Amino acid sequence: MVNELIIVRYGEIGVKSPKVRGRFERKLIENIKTVIKGTVELKEGRIFIYPQNLPKAVESLKKIVGIVSYSPASVTRTNHESIKELIQSYIGELVEDGIFSGEDSFAIRCRRVGNHDFSSQEMAAYCGSVVYGITKSKVDLTHPDFELFVEIRGDKTYIYHQKIRGLGGLPIGTQGRVICLISSGIDSPVAAFLMMKRGCSVTLLNFNTHPYTSGSNDKIMKIYQKLKEYSVGAKLNLYQADYGEFLSKCIDKGPERMTCVLCKNGMYQIAEKLAIREKCLAIVDGSSLGQVASQTLPNIRATRYSTSMPIISPLIGMDKVEIEDLAKKLGTYEISILPDSDCSAVPRYPETNAELPLVLEALETIDAEEEFKKVLKSFQLIR
Repeated sequence: MVNELIIVRYGEIGVKSPKVRGRFERKLIENIKTVIKGTVELKEGRIFIYPQNLPKAVESLKKIVGIVSYSPASVTRTNHESIKELIQSYIGELVEDGIFSGEDSFAIRCRRVGNHDFSSQEMAAYCGSVVYGITKSKVDLTHPDFELFVEIRGDKTYIYHQKIRGLGGLPIGTQGRVICLISSGIDSPVAAFLMMKRGCSVTLLNFNTHPYTSGSNDKIMKIYQKLKEYSVGAKLNLYQADYGEFLSKCIDKGPERMTCVLCKNGMYQIAEKLAIREKCLAIVDGSSLGQVASQTLPNIRATRYSTSMPIISPLIGMDKVEIEDLAKKLGTYEISILPDSDCSAVPRYPETNAELPLVLEALETIDAEEEFKKVLKSFQLIR
């Protein structure tokens, strides 16, 4: 294919104030440059990439947050003869590759930026006549089988036929850092990704609850590696804490039904301490309202009461099917469903309507603050 560059489009960045927009644009370009070698230019609301390896760059852009869509394209000078020659070459290759043929209807989508001695409609008609001259295809402006885009910007004209959908969102690194509670389940990796999509750098925190689970890091490491693919432009740290001893105290000294509530309350409080150390602005988890016992409204209140830092749950209004669909698109679903041991600390009848005074009393009984100090000493930076 004659493509030699990629045109990148962004969305909500464009509606920010000039100062904020400029900062976000610079960050997006910086993130792109971390994975794509070549020249990157910003012109009039578009990012133009001239990569050293175009196929590799096209794949890399699929996982860069902040990009709405992008198109491999070819460029020529803005005059009728040059545009005609490029279209003839471009369409000729598409026909040769079986992407477009005389059996397909087509439409020309033309837009202009700048002053020219022709209108967009006039140029579209001209380009259409060039395509017809090659393929004898019929024009269908409403439901065409094939679209050719002609984008005229000043003295340069760009030709392309694909608009590849990007992840959208805001560039990673524009919204500060958050700490995300991560497990080997389906939900929390999706929550971490959604915060990346809103421009946050993410630090992951995993609680190893051995001997109540296997204690294996295999699934966590695979999930970490998958999430790392999307954290373009920001370092993705993974911490792990030994949590089995604290969980034992919850079981031995707390009300049996309240084990999960005490466990989650402790996770938030410990995450807050690490967040302060890591200069994170919020805690993130994969809670979905009512999905499990610890995620009823009374229990959410009881588990978060002791934490002053904001706790964000991007999945809170989603059902399991919606979350699984996102996990499949993300690529973490197949990892999360790998065989693993369930937590044996979960009581037979877990509390679903925790009373806050009783939770606070139980935390005092198990001397939670002292136990938290032990957990903090166990922190390991895995990656």
